[in-house]
Amino acid sequence: MASPKSVSVMLMLTIVTTMILMNVMIIEARTWCVVRSSAAGPQLQNALNYACSNGANCRPLQPGGSCYNPNTLQAHASYAFDSYYMNKHQAPGSCSFGGLASIAVTDPSYGSCRYP
Repeated sequence: MASPKSVSVMLMLTIVTTMILMNVMIIEARTWCVVRSSAAGPQLQNALNYACSNGANCRPLQPGGSCYNPNTLQAHASYAFDSYYMNKHQAPGSCSFGGLASIAVTDPSYGSCRYP
């Protein structure tokens, strides 16, 4: 008959193994907030300004920054929108920007520009 100590060790090993297997099986669903392809003009510029003024990290969008190029309104807004979205912990509604943005399941990072 097994001692109480060995039963405890076996139980603990079973629990730890189960936890490890569960963590391996869980697939983390990542999402990003990006500009809709139809978004443009002053509304998009205003939304970019809003994101950068309300929690988005827009330093990478400055000249010489890792996400400065391409230097387009759409590219900069996408990065800023996603930074804002991540800063808001992907809260529902934090990726709307008046209908100018949408949720993406594909990482929009490119070259040295890494989205949060």
